[in-house]
Amino acid sequence: MVTIFKSTKWVLLFYFLLSGVVTSGVIYMGNYMGYIEIKDSRMWLFYSLGIVIFIVVIGYMAGQRIQRGIDLLDLNMLQVAKGNLSVRMPVVEDQSFARVYHEFNMMMEAMEKKMKLLQRMGEQEVMEQEKASENAVLEERRRMARDLHDTVSQQLFAIHMSASALPKVLVKNEEQGKEVLKQLIEMSHMAQKQMRALIAQLRPVELEGKSLSQAIEKWFPDYCRQNGLKGVNELELQGDISEAIEHQLFLIIQEAMANIVKHAHAVLVSMSLREGTHQVVLSISDDGQGFDGKSHKQGSYGLLTMRERAEKLGGQVEIISKKGAGTTIRVHIPKFNQRDNEHDNHSGEVEV
Repeated sequence: MVTIFKSTKWVLLFYFLLSGVVTSGVIYMGNYMGYIEIKDSRMWLFYSLGIVIFIVVIGYMAGQRIQRGIDLLDLNMLQVAKGNLSVRMPVVEDQSFARVYHEFNMMMEAMEKKMKLLQRMGEQEVMEQEKASENAVLEERRRMARDLHDTVSQQLFAIHMSASALPKVLVKNEEQGKEVLKQLIEMSHMAQKQMRALIAQLRPVELEGKSLSQAIEKWFPDYCRQNGLKGVNELELQGDISEAIEHQLFLIIQEAMANIVKHAHAVLVSMSLREGTHQVVLSISDDGQGFDGKSHKQGSYGLLTMRERAEKLGGQVEIISKKGAGTTIRVHIPKFNQRDNEHDNHSGEVEV
């Protein structure tokens, strides 16, 4: 009962009903005191009932009209909370809502402009980090070239020299030849060990020369197979996502999958990546052990990293998990088309 009266529609209907009851009471008292003449005293009951029903119907219609305006505002606010900043309220003649709707639209336009700026800055930061990473990779390649020359290359040269001399040594001194052979085996093992250590330092760039969908189609099933998972992925990409967003999304997917392998003890992983007109939505679900968000902090570093990557582009991460019922991670990132960005850039130039 208390919940009903928290709704504007039902409160308004209650007041209309109350006014109908009061009106019926006045009619009854007027008839009783002789101020209102009703020939058949039983007719006042029908009059009162008709008035109450009429007022209740009118009250319900008025409440519905007001409630529709509130529900529309609530629905659009929910869309905004999910990352869709393109929603706008319609133009209405009802002055009770016209001003509120107008203020909402003005607020959303300002928020969308700020979010576009934030996303461009985030993308610029990501690309600068990528350039820095490329420079670091080049420097790492130079270091590895030096290491290969100083270690494996010298080891292979020594093996070659010893192997070339081995036949003659075996003819002259068999015991010395066996010693050289032993040294060859040790040097080959050492070279192999050093080569594995250098290879382990290499990290493949999955997105290099590929689109996001191509990288996921290749990487996701391989990763699931290597880690004993059954993976299902669904991609709906139009190819309009910027390079920075693609890069961040791929890193978020890698982080989420690493968390699942480390902590979830899952068997099935389902991934969905959809590109809409105004936002990109990524969803990754597993059937693992789940966790209680209030008391369980397992994998919190990985979740924090995902949030930071999404927020850098104006997005947000939603985590749904229950102990024993798996985990779902949803990522919403707003998307602005190139025409909007160019328009904003020209507007910025004029203002300057």
